[in-house]
Amino acid sequence: MARFVTQVPLRWTDQDPYQHVNHARAVTLLEEARITLFFDTATAMGIGGFAGGLLVAGLNVVYRKQISYRAEPLRVAMWIDELRAASFRIHYALHDGPDVDDPVAVDAWTRMATFDLQAQRPRRLTAEERVFLGKWEDA
Repeated sequence: MARFVTQVPLRWTDQDPYQHVNHARAVTLLEEARITLFFDTATAMGIGGFAGGLLVAGLNVVYRKQISYRAEPLRVAMWIDELRAASFRIHYALHDGPDVDDPVAVDAWTRMATFDLQAQRPRRLTAEERVFLGKWEDA
């Protein structure tokens, strides 16, 4: 199974009074990784529909270890499953560091729904979007 891998930087404000990454900020780091996949990478490949309307319909997060603040970025691996007509699920493995050997600190998934912002209703995935998602699908 292929993984889309990106790195997300930590900011000083990501840590809480206990000097580790705050739980809500961890979800923001996952969002930043998702933006890299669906706005930057998809758009660069000529697929602009995700940027036009993609909503989080569900979220699950399991915190496995604390992440201490450091200057180096964190590694996020993502893959897709439950590909449906107008939704899909993204899984995340947020590593405590930039390398594949760094331990996974957060396991998570988000259910995403494609959405027509103008019409204010869900829309079906296009054939091109399905091919794009299929590159990282866990069949």
